[in-house]
Amino acid sequence: MKTPVLFIFILLCCSFTAASAQDFPFGTITTQEMNMKNYAKDTSAHAVVLQEFGKSRIDIGGDDRIKQIYEYHVKIKIFDSKAFDKGTVKLFLYSNDKSDSYEEVSDIKGVTYYKDDNGFTQKVELEDKKVYPVKENKYWASHKFAMPGLRNGCVIEYKYRIESFRWYKLRPWEFQDDIPKIYSEYEVHIPAFFNFNASIKGFLKLTKNTAVIESGCFETHGAKSDCSLINYGISDIPAFIEDEYMTSPKNFLSTINFELVDYTSPYDNIKHKETKEWKDIDFGLKTEPEFGGQLKRKGLLKDKVLPIIAGKTDDLSKAKAIYQYWQKWFKWDKIPGIYSESISKAWDTHSGSVPDINLSLVTALNAGGLNAETVLLSTRDNGNINTLYPVIGDFDYVVAKVNIGDQVYLLDATDPLLPFGMLPLKCLNDKGRVFSLDKPSYFMDLNLPQREKSTYALDVTLQEDGKLKGTLTNYSIGYEAYKRRVAIKKFNSIDEYVENLNERLAKWKILKSEVGNVDSLDLPVVEKYEVEIDAYKKLDENNRLTFNPFFFNKITVNPFKLTERSYPVDMAMPSERRYSIILHLPAQYTVETPPQNVAIGIPNGGGKYITSYEPGENSFSFTYLTQFNNSVYGPEFYPYLKEFYNKIILSQKGEMVFKKK
Repeated sequence: MKTPVLFIFILLCCSFTAASAQDFPFGTITTQEMNMKNYAKDTSAHAVVLQEFGKSRIDIGGDDRIKQIYEYHVKIKIFDSKAFDKGTVKLFLYSNDKSDSYEEVSDIKGVTYYKDDNGFTQKVELEDKKVYPVKENKYWASHKFAMPGLRNGCVIEYKYRIESFRWYKLRPWEFQDDIPKIYSEYEVHIPAFFNFNASIKGFLKLTKNTAVIESGCFETHGAKSDCSLINYGISDIPAFIEDEYMTSPKNFLSTINFELVDYTSPYDNIKHKETKEWKDIDFGLKTEPEFGGQLKRKGLLKDKVLPIIAGKTDDLSKAKAIYQYWQKWFKWDKIPGIYSESISKAWDTHSGSVPDINLSLVTALNAGGLNAETVLLSTRDNGNINTLYPVIGDFDYVVAKVNIGDQVYLLDATDPLLPFGMLPLKCLNDKGRVFSLDKPSYFMDLNLPQREKSTYALDVTLQEDGKLKGTLTNYSIGYEAYKRRVAIKKFNSIDEYVENLNERLAKWKILKSEVGNVDSLDLPVVEKYEVEIDAYKKLDENNRLTFNPFFFNKITVNPFKLTERSYPVDMAMPSERRYSIILHLPAQYTVETPPQNVAIGIPNGGGKYITSYEPGENSFSFTYLTQFNNSVYGPEFYPYLKEFYNKIILSQKGEMVFKKK
């Protein structure tokens, strides 16, 4: 389900309604605020924002330059110590060493209200000497302070002002946080010289959205203009709680963001266009030395590629040979990005960033006579890209795309364990932008035909001593095989991996092991073990035994805990896990209580959970399957998925009972 986005064009030609906007007074506290024991609309909250107000305006600073002035003011009720972290504040400021351009913070004020042992309200103010400036790196500095006198039931209040030369990056506003808010409001003042797009993201609706014209609010060097004064507010904002199977929270938090479209310089009246079309982005990338310039260097790599594909008669074999060679040649330095300073340098050092490796892979594939393109994308932690208008800063990763016949393969050579045509989980995030040197760019869906699949087969016999003995065979297929290879490669040898597995499996003893296809990336990882399992427990003196057949990845906790969820459940890819047991019983034993057969489905063919028990002569077979057929489930599926897991947990609590004949 797509996050709804509302675009508001801030133009003076719009019709405006009357608006009243103002900050709340600093340094006042009410009896009601001090006496709050909890927040009635969320009694589990450890704190609540009582009031929050922010204001950004484009104005002339004291140095006679255009600045953005940002002011922030908040009052928070803290119910218990689990929310004391709300009293530690860190303000990041851009501070460029290479110029005189920097941001400044001022007017930091803070106060904590609390009740003393006699029940009287006291207050303690933040001291200036307790505000600590820190130089983070050559681009960023910070001011950090901790509110004094924190204790259960206190109220903290603080405010500050930031003056920034970056007037073109109007401050975004986050209405939601990990604690609820009673009211949050943001006010912006924009002179008519400047035109921004405002996009509202998230699932909460504005309860205030007003605008007026401020006459003659901006003046510099004889140039004057009116301003747009716009207020955005939301009441009764619930806390944003992270749940399992989600991408970056920034995709779903209720926020408002601003993008500069164009502006007219008040100094020379020349108009400048900022928001570009994709054709502008395409041209910029083609002419960018660290992007298009690297993709044009086929001559650099042709002599290196030709020996790699020698003897290969079809395009798929050529593509696989180049890809596998690149995986072995390069070591990723853990740096993401989309621009490469030099693929030549990366080649010589056998090391490089994501763009060093994958842009050179695209260039090598093309040098080998194949049809290859690049795909710019945003990783799951980085958030979704804006598909409505180009924002090159949204992208933080690049992969290769090779077209062979009517098949498309996406490749990331930074990981030596990824099979041909498979991307890492972090890259499976909505859409990517396909770029080539000779065609317009376009979006492609990153919902790839890759899946996780595993099968476990256990064939064991009940021994006289009450233990099970037999064989376990595990096939890991697709992305599950990749994860298994990653787990195995963390150890110095397969023997160390098996030893660690043996230590982690309670009541299991691995007697003999065989692990295959670890380095054959296109094949399943196959693990075969001779095992002894102490899985039975005696139920009573009549030699009745109990046995739980769900001892492969048994589900005991529901990953979905919210009452309701407004954002999708993103599993990235379909998955299937199948478990089968064949258990041979001594002649004197019989099954008294077999497991129940269960069949549970997710609506619209979204998945299923099935168990099947079949008795035999002195034996039985039992199979259970968990299958998710979708990569992404919309919020409307959340209650079904939650109930799906509840029923699985209930099913897997069941135990079998055996008795002597």
